[in-house]
Amino acid sequence: MNQPDLRVTIGDLVFKNPVLTASGTFGYAKEFAPFVNLHHLGGVVVKGISLAPRRGNPPPRIVETAGGMLNAIGLENVGLDRFISEKMDYLRGIGTRVIVNILGDSLEEYQTLAQRLSEVEGISGLEVNISCPNVKKGGVAFGTDPAMAEAVTRAVCAHTTLPVIVKLSPNVTDITQIARGVEAGGAQAVSLINTLLGMAIDVKSRRPKLANIVGGLSGPAIKPIALRMVWQVAQAVKIPVIGIGGITTTEDALEFLLAGATAIEVGTANFINPRASQEIVEGLGRYVTENKLSGISEVIGGLIVG
Repeated sequence: MNQPDLRVTIGDLVFKNPVLTASGTFGYAKEFAPFVNLHHLGGVVVKGISLAPRRGNPPPRIVETAGGMLNAIGLENVGLDRFISEKMDYLRGIGTRVIVNILGDSLEEYQTLAQRLSEVEGISGLEVNISCPNVKKGGVAFGTDPAMAEAVTRAVCAHTTLPVIVKLSPNVTDITQIARGVEAGGAQAVSLINTLLGMAIDVKSRRPKLANIVGGLSGPAIKPIALRMVWQVAQAVKIPVIGIGGITTTEDALEFLLAGATAIEVGTANFINPRASQEIVEGLGRYVTENKLSGISEVIGGLIVG
């Protein structure tokens, strides 16, 4: 029996299937190896990397809410040097594409990260984080203004030979304007959405549940918003869109593909079911076979309206 064709193309990259894991929810992949056959995934987007190590925000940093999760981790990570020396040997052997999420406080930091990582074997692309709501500098400050978003994209593209994906924030008035900005800056794709700003309060202590007071809401609660934004952006730009936001099941993934996403990233679902990403790959294969499709690409942008 022939295997279903799940391949998708983003920029110059061919992925074996459209299922990637979202940055910040899958560690550096090794943490999930006991649960998931990593080489079955389309790709892994590793935890965001900054030039210097970051300790992140003080605890408590995660709160469960109805239908989702609030977090204010604050981009804690090991920093560029330790990532290259301690994490890349393992990542080079997992048998799927490795996308490195990068973040900075200035254009110069983004440029340096892009240049250094371009020299590292085993990295397929960069995902530029201009959308984290949980830090005081950088992050979303670049992602809420079309001109700034274009400038940081242009700066990264000028310092790397790797494909550049820019991750967008939903905490803006019109996300299509930001998407057009990064397209003009040279990005080969956009990914969206990052988390929505939210908060939770302990009514007994009358204090915020997060030490940071506010945090980013993710999980099933944000899926309808993410789906709407992916559909809008897919019509506004010519570059591929990667859908993110509350994707937990195969049906969720199919909704994003129909809305125009070329690929999807699984995030919060990894904390609920560590095998979620692999199960979605298997589910997409069954969908292609049962519907006698030539491949999963036949689904992309297939939404019928009117």
